[in-house]
Amino acid sequence: MLQSIFQSWITPVDVFGVAVPAFVLWKELWFTLLVLSVIVISGFRIAQQYERSLVFRFGRYSRTAGPGLFWIVPFGIEFARKVDIRVLTDGVEKQEAMTRDSVPIQVNAVIWYRIVKPNLAVIEVQDVRDAVIQVALTTLRNVIGQHPLDDVLKEREKMALLIKTRVDQVTEAWGVEVQNVEMKNIEIPASMQRAMAQEAEALREKRARIIKAEAEFEAAKLLQEAGREIMRTPASLELRRMQMLTEIGAEQNTMTVVMMPSEFVEAAKAIGQGFSVKQIPPAE
Repeated sequence: MLQSIFQSWITPVDVFGVAVPAFVLWKELWFTLLVLSVIVISGFRIAQQYERSLVFRFGRYSRTAGPGLFWIVPFGIEFARKVDIRVLTDGVEKQEAMTRDSVPIQVNAVIWYRIVKPNLAVIEVQDVRDAVIQVALTTLRNVIGQHPLDDVLKEREKMALLIKTRVDQVTEAWGVEVQNVEMKNIEIPASMQRAMAQEAEALREKRARIIKAEAEFEAAKLLQEAGREIMRTPASLELRRMQMLTEIGAEQNTMTVVMMPSEFVEAAKAIGQGFSVKQIPPAE
């Protein structure tokens, strides 16, 4: 019986002068093939290079597909959700925080992060982007509260690295990798700005006075050395006089200079010593 049925299927039928099997003309066969083709084609999905697709079967996570072309079971049996794995940049809104030395400041920051495990980013947290921002916000305030104002202003890179490390420890369970955190702007009260300006001015004045005193000390030492050298070699005094005359002559002025030979000075010195009154000893 089966053989007779099979023979009826493959019995040649003339179609426009061409002999084809009888089952080729069955409308049910072509309808079935059409339905199967629609089912197969409707299951194809495409994920871009920067995307990954999470496939859920009856609501349960099955696999991660992509990038490129992949296939899922259609008609609600399997569902694909795409996740962007590119680096995301979000700004942490301006926050008012209190430093360890009780100075109120306002700080905002920028955070760069990317999703490295798409399944955790979708399954473990409802809105991964908002969750990362909230963690960065609270961590920023906590870190500022642990440091004085001077550290916040002078060691911004160190504090940004500390914030990045702490945020990364929290977001690791969500499949998120924090790449960088930067403190964009720090605002301090106007009264504190004036106090810091006065402190900076006082420090600059202190450095200026110290530098001036050091210069005078060095100049005094050099003059002392020069005096000793002139005392050892009187001819150097004559050379210095000639140099002074050259400097005065180079300038156009009406100054009159009277030069006295050094011999006159020596003679006057000897006469003065000769007429000096000796000390009279006290009477007994």
